[in-house]
Amino acid sequence: MSYRKLCAVLATVSITFPLIACEPRVKVEAPDKPIVINLNVKIEHEVRVRVEKDLDKALSSNPALF
Repeated sequence: MSYRKLCAVLATVSITFPLIACEPRVKVEAPDKPIVINLNVKIEHEVRVRVEKDLDKALSSNPALF
């Protein structure tokens, strides 16, 4: 084997070996326990309507309020 071929082989090995050794892996698997999601939802629509009605009543009874 000539010196050039030996250098080419060594260069190829020295470049490809780190690329093969540093191969990134992504592992996706399902969890063994079920996923629990706790949601606390508060609906304020009724409360807002009441406040608006109360404000309308207060403003109509006291027009000089503002």
